[in-house]
Amino acid sequence: MKSNIVILGSGISGIGAAILASKQNYNVLVSDSKSIKSETKRILIQKNISWEENGHTELKIINSDLIVKSPGISSSIDIIKKITELKIPIISEIEFAFRYTKAKIIAVTGTNGKTTTTLLISKILKDAGFNVLTAGNIGVSFANEIAIRDYNFVVLEVSSFQLDDIIKFKPNVAVLLNITPDHLDRYSNDFSSYKASKLRITSNQNEQDYLIYNQDQLEFVDTKAKKLPISLNDKIDEGGFFHQNKINININNYKMTIQELALQGKHNTFNSMAAAMVARVFDVSDTIIRQSLIDFENVEHRLEYVLTVNGVDFINDSKATNVNASWYALESMHKKCVWILGGVDKGNDYSEIKKIINNDNVRAIICLGENNAKIKSEFKNVISDIYESATMKEAVEISYNISSSGDTVLLSPACASFDMYSNFEERGIEFKKQVRSL
Repeated sequence: MKSNIVILGSGISGIGAAILASKQNYNVLVSDSKSIKSETKRILIQKNISWEENGHTELKIINSDLIVKSPGISSSIDIIKKITELKIPIISEIEFAFRYTKAKIIAVTGTNGKTTTTLLISKILKDAGFNVLTAGNIGVSFANEIAIRDYNFVVLEVSSFQLDDIIKFKPNVAVLLNITPDHLDRYSNDFSSYKASKLRITSNQNEQDYLIYNQDQLEFVDTKAKKLPISLNDKIDEGGFFHQNKINININNYKMTIQELALQGKHNTFNSMAAAMVARVFDVSDTIIRQSLIDFENVEHRLEYVLTVNGVDFINDSKATNVNASWYALESMHKKCVWILGGVDKGNDYSEIKKIINNDNVRAIICLGENNAKIKSEFKNVISDIYESATMKEAVEISYNISSSGDTVLLSPACASFDMYSNFEERGIEFKKQVRSL
C-alpha cells in the first residue's frame, strides 16, 4: 500500500520534493496556503501530482504519513502545531532528498558567506573532474535533481530553517562559517535558539565525517566528527589559518599555501580557506585548488561591481540582508563610500558596524526602506550626513550627486527587501538598472 505524503509549500524545494516523492511511489499532495503559480500547476498536472491552493485541507493533511515542509513556513502556524500534536513526522526537503542519494554530501551553513563558499567548493570539485550537484538554499532543488540522476558530490547551501526539520541528514563534510544574530523573528528573538539550529548541521555526524568550523567565533562545538578549525587570528596545527597574507592549509600532514585569490576581504579569505579545506579532505590537488580560487567569479548581488560613472564605483551587495553581511562589505571597502541601506528590520543590532565606520571612511548614509527612523537614530552620532529616499532611483541619484571621483557607492541594505521588493535579487536588479541610467 502506498504511503501518503503532503508537501506544504509549492516553491522550488516543495515541487522538487513532490517530484521525488512521486518517483518513489508515494501518494503525493502539494498543499499551499497561497495561490500556486500557473507554471507550477502545469508541472504538477504533467507529473500527475495532486495539489490544492489558497488553504490547507486539514483532514487530508492529518491523514498523511509524512510531511515535507517548506523552509519558509513557520512552525508556529496552526496547521503545523496540529501536525506536531498528532506526531506526524515533519521533515525538510534536504532531509527527504538525503534518503535517496548515494552521493558524498557537503553541507555549508552560517549567517553569511554560505552562497560564496558553496559555489567555491563546487567549482573546485568540478575543476577536479567530479560530477557535482550544487543545490539547497542556493535556488536549485536537491530533491528534484536527485529524482533525475545521482552524483559523485552534492554541495548544499543550508539555512537554519532547513536544518530545523532534519532527522537523519548527515553530511560527510559540514562547514560552519559563522553564527551571528539573524532571523531572530523566527526564533522568538532568542539568539541561542538560532545558534542551536545552525549547530544541527553536525548533530548526526560520526567519526568518519568532518566538521570545518570558525574557531575565532566558536571555541567549542559538540560533535563526533573530526574537527578542522579555521582561524584568521591564530596558527592551527591541523586545519586552516591566515598568516603573512597567505592561506595555509594543514590537513592529514599535507600543507599548502595560497597567496593569490580572486575574492578580496577578510570574509572571502575565510570562505576561500573553507573551500580549500573541503577540497583537501577529498584529496584534490593543490594545483587545482589554487587555480580554482584564482579563477572564481563571485555570485550576483554579493559585492558585485556594477559600473564606474565619472570616477565613482557602484557596488551591488543586495544579498546583504543582515547586519553582519553589511559589516563584511564595509570592512572590505578600500575607498570612501556612500552607503545605501534599509528595508525590513529583523531585530538589527548595528553596534559592531558603528565601531568600524566614521566620517573618514563613510561619506554619507542613504536610507531606503521602512525602518529609516531606527537607522537615523543609530547612526546620527557616527555619520554627519544621513539622507532619506523613497525609491531606488532617488537613492542612486542622491548617492551619485554627493559622491566625489574615487568614491564607492555601496548598496548593502543590512535588511530584508520585502517592504519594496519580492526578494533581494529584484532589489539588486533595480539598483543596477538605476546606476546604468545615470
